[in-house]
Amino acid sequence: MTDTGELAGWTHVYSGKVRDLYVPTSTMTDDDTWTGDPLGTSPVVLVVASDRVSAFDRVLEPAIPGKGAMLTALTRWWFDQLPQVPNHLAHPHDDRYEVPGIPAEVAERATLCRTLDMFPIECVVRGYLTGSGYTEYRETGAIGGFRLPEGLEDGDRLPAPIYTPAWKAPMGQHDENISYERTVELAGETVAEQLRSISLETFDLASEIAESRGLILADTKFEFGTDREVGVVTLADEVLTSDSSRYWDLETYLTAATPQERMASFDKQIVRDWLAANWDRESSSHPPTLPGEIVERTAGRYRALLERLTQGS
Repeated sequence: MTDTGELAGWTHVYSGKVRDLYVPTSTMTDDDTWTGDPLGTSPVVLVVASDRVSAFDRVLEPAIPGKGAMLTALTRWWFDQLPQVPNHLAHPHDDRYEVPGIPAEVAERATLCRTLDMFPIECVVRGYLTGSGYTEYRETGAIGGFRLPEGLEDGDRLPAPIYTPAWKAPMGQHDENISYERTVELAGETVAEQLRSISLETFDLASEIAESRGLILADTKFEFGTDREVGVVTLADEVLTSDSSRYWDLETYLTAATPQERMASFDKQIVRDWLAANWDRESSSHPPTLPGEIVERTAGRYRALLERLTQGS
């Protein structure tokens, strides 16, 4: 399911669950169109965030109105807060690139980026124990081989943030939690250490910024690639958004009576919960259509996080 369309000066080359990628048409050849690698040859890519929403590896209907623009605005804002971390943003007027204008119809949800050689690693950092990490902890006492103290409960703050990477599986397969040693095998010792240290440092800074706005950054994932011109490890993709991170309200976390209340996140958890209660994931059936109330509540959570973080900026 995509909502891709023709964009003047740009050629659509890929669609994921929620984002669509375009390269300048001027960089395409006949071979690129059919068998080549346009992302490997084009110096820039236009990343367009759609309003599509996915859960349990399925794209759902209907979309969440305004989601793409909200996530794009939040990514741009976070890049501004993290000037010390090299990122993949490109500038339309950079003389090194021949870049058509960003079409007006996608301007609010499009990001112009330099293409990178991406690492097949999701750099997950957890400051609190919850989600799949909590499930793994209950079974093994560890996350990704990282031993944790006994007796922790869902939602507990960890003694210190931990780095628990995952392998980015090919399309159609599930990502897999891996050990740090496995990241060394995948990326080399020098790069693996850079990925870990940059991820942890960035998480610490982002957590301070979030807390200053009354929010807890419970966990997040970063993705990195190598800059093709200078070989620097570079932050890519969306960053610290509702789709890549788990945020909680700080006051609610400290005062709520139940775990469900204190860990109400600013993301699509509303969608996941409704789908889990109304669809058998083991069946081959298509997921049911989301009710209007679920769509509206989810859009409201995305909007609330954007406003909380960027207010006054």
